[in-house]
Amino acid sequence: MKDLARPNIHDLAVYKPGKPIEEVQRELGLGEVIKLASNENPLGPSPLALKALEAAVPEVYLYPDGSAYRLKQVLSNYYGGLDPDRILFANGSNELVQQLSLAFLEPGDEVVAPRPSFPRYEPLARMMNARTVDVPLVDYRVDLSAMRRAVTERTKLVYICNPNNPTGTIVTKAELNTFLDGLHENCLVVLDEAYFEYVDDPSYPDGLDYLLQGERRVVVLRTFSKCFGLAGLRIGYALADPEIIAFLERVREPFNVNTLAQVAAEAALQDQEHKQRVVELNRREREFLCGEFERLGIEYIKSEANFILFNAGRDEKEVFQGMLRRGVIIRGGFGYRTWLRVTIGTRDQNEKFIEALQSVLTEG
Repeated sequence: MKDLARPNIHDLAVYKPGKPIEEVQRELGLGEVIKLASNENPLGPSPLALKALEAAVPEVYLYPDGSAYRLKQVLSNYYGGLDPDRILFANGSNELVQQLSLAFLEPGDEVVAPRPSFPRYEPLARMMNARTVDVPLVDYRVDLSAMRRAVTERTKLVYICNPNNPTGTIVTKAELNTFLDGLHENCLVVLDEAYFEYVDDPSYPDGLDYLLQGERRVVVLRTFSKCFGLAGLRIGYALADPEIIAFLERVREPFNVNTLAQVAAEAALQDQEHKQRVVELNRREREFLCGEFERLGIEYIKSEANFILFNAGRDEKEVFQGMLRRGVIIRGGFGYRTWLRVTIGTRDQNEKFIEALQSVLTEG
């Protein structure tokens, strides 16, 4: 059967998500397990979204609106009257990256991306026989100067995850402006802003501003999975020049965003109070965890997202397994031998995480 598959996918790694709670309970025989591995919103979705979901369930025998017309209008208003032709919805950010690859990459094209970062940029480029140029982070930050030097005439896509996952660091508006200056016209700069709602730093560049200023090379990716708490429904969106959106529409799967995801997202956008509670909780608990890391003498990276990368000082696989045995799921595997990522949870979850981490780090 190996000969049936395209050669360029033979050595593609299968994406491994964070361990589900039920799997850990089943494998280790644990009762209570907390998951702080996948940057999910610990407060969950808006009550308005849950109510909208309940009302929409009887309609699931019908195909969804393939164009997501109502949701486009709501998101357009959310962004102050943004042209709906600049909006495209998808089954999460991963599908948007896949659509970008399908629409714009040919064999021999190049994709420039930081490493480590969101792990789907590289395999989805390779599926199109494009070449990925990985640019290492410097001091845990995306190095836009090095990425700019890596751009050639063959470069079609540049991915900038901002804040970057897994480090939580940002590139600034000044750095992004310098990067864009003089960049050739046939190169799309994809700003992956999955965590932008959590950012406090005033130097952060809002990707939408570039589109509104007429920058046609910028594509902005955003999601309802994080701050809006709809990860289980899989819905994200791209903001871009109408011509770019039109090409992405050509490769979009029919009915790619289900009915429940659309109605929940529409309701979530209308509940700004819930969104503010989520952001405020994250800000407060991020400060708490940083304080605990400092108290314990644990090195960490200042984050602008809803997760923190920290240095356990021991093999990350051993720490990961030790935390699992104590009923706490976190995430490693980013190429840093002793560093792991923890999602910021509620105070109760964060205290349990700290207690478990202390126990792991003090065991034999």
